[in-house]
Amino acid sequence: MLTARLTSLHRGPRGVRGFTLIEAIVATAVVGIGISALMVATKSGTEVNMAGREITQATFLAQELREWTLRLPFSDQDDTDRDNPPGHDGSDPQVFVDDLDDLMGVTYSPPRDASGEAITDVDGWAQTIDLSWRNRDDLAASVAPGSTNMIYVDVTISRSGRTVLSTGWLVARRLSE
Repeated sequence: MLTARLTSLHRGPRGVRGFTLIEAIVATAVVGIGISALMVATKSGTEVNMAGREITQATFLAQELREWTLRLPFSDQDDTDRDNPPGHDGSDPQVFVDDLDDLMGVTYSPPRDASGEAITDVDGWAQTIDLSWRNRDDLAASVAPGSTNMIYVDVTISRSGRTVLSTGWLVARRLSE
């Protein structure tokens, strides 16, 4: 009698408890949406990490230029070059840099480090440097090149032709020069 009762429970429509087709479809949809959301979150996290790495690299390259520009003499130290107008010597890229104004309008790719040497293991990166002389009483006002003791160094760091970072700083002539 016990066997007959168990058999009837499994075979009978009231005794069998399983998933209906609609419940299975809903469960599959919920799991699919959850997996899709995880994939989107992973992709977003990866993109944020890549952007963070790129801005970190760009900041490093800008800091290297800043250290270099702060160490360079403000103007030519060679008496034979003192009357030359500010700016680079026309070579591309500017190879010989003995003072700050030699970096005017120069792009380095591969980028340069704090001593002016090429950094060879950063493919696709470039440093563009532009200089503008500033009025010492109004630092926002540009003046003729070579006419003041204040230079604004404007730097753009790019990767594969796309600007990653633009920054700048002021450099003043040292009293010892």
